[in-house]
Amino acid sequence: MKGSLDTLGWVKIPRSDDVLQWANHAKSVADDILLLPDLRHWYRCEDTWFVGVDCLPNDETGHLAGGPEYPETLKAHVPDIPLHAGQVSAIFPGYPKPVEGESEAAARYRIKRDAAHVDGLLPEGADRRRKLKEPHAYILGIPLTSNPSNASPLVVWEKSHLIMRDAFAKAFDGVAPEHWSEVDLTDAYHSARHRCFNECDRVELPAEPGEALLIHRHCLHGMAPWNAGDGPPRIVAYFRPEGPWQDWI
Repeated sequence: MKGSLDTLGWVKIPRSDDVLQWANHAKSVADDILLLPDLRHWYRCEDTWFVGVDCLPNDETGHLAGGPEYPETLKAHVPDIPLHAGQVSAIFPGYPKPVEGESEAAARYRIKRDAAHVDGLLPEGADRRRKLKEPHAYILGIPLTSNPSNASPLVVWEKSHLIMRDAFAKAFDGVAPEHWSEVDLTDAYHSARHRCFNECDRVELPAEPGEALLIHRHCLHGMAPWNAGDGPPRIVAYFRPEGPWQDWI
């Protein structure tokens, strides 16, 4: 199961020793991060999800102190742009529990639709209108633990990036890239998302340390519910570096 980034919107990068070595070291760092009192605010869904945005203390090359260099295997698959501090996403048995203050509709969406979303479209205001605020170049998930199919694996809707890209291109038609962040994408996004649910195959992407999952920036994706019973958390390091605005479409 390798996939195709351009055609399907995702690709699994096969196991390699350099990715495994990096992941093993990052796992030891992540284990400590999950226990830090100052980061308790990142726990959601009644402590079944540690969101962990920008919690991994890597430098812009992806290197973590005391560990191996960022894998050349991964560099070969993505643009050469600086990396942000990585996300440490940890899912625990029982995910997803309700989020405090979350509506029943949002809770149902998390369960029935895997909280499917396109990254970088952030809600603003009381009515949560979506605008492009983070023009990611790509989404790269590096498993730090086993990610089996019954322990909340990453989920994608194949070819959804094509539907989404067309919708965003129409919404930005005639608007200069420097003003894209001002465009309300809510209606276009919701309409395209509905099409994706109806027309695209939902695919779960289990993965193991040493492998990596590269997702197209426009791809609709989420996390499946936990169905594995008791066990250790599954942990993934995510990188979503931002590229030039004009390249986002």
